[in-house]
Amino acid sequence: MSLSTHVLDATTGRPATGVAVSLQGSDGEMAAGVTDDDGRVGELAAELAAGTYRLRFDTAGYFTAQGVTGFYPEVVITFEVTDAQAHHHVPLLLSPYAYSTYRGS
Repeated sequence: MSLSTHVLDATTGRPATGVAVSLQGSDGEMAAGVTDDDGRVGELAAELAAGTYRLRFDTAGYFTAQGVTGFYPEVVITFEVTDAQAHHHVPLLLSPYAYSTYRGS
């Protein structure tokens, strides 16, 4: 099982570079990373047991760096791993006043 994420800035149509991302489990923070030039954190975790996890995206830091005022200072996505052998990809489509996510592949 592995976990990756990808952040796209819907206002520019470009990858969101430099977004701090942390992975949290029931015992607190497990891993952290920053999106690369393609808006990706390729492998945030290599192994996750079945359970509930949270990805926290520092959207305030990203928008401040872009000179943009946003409404959501952070986005937290809670998801459940039921198949510990599968790859999980959790993309985030971001704008200053909205966001969406889905289970990617």
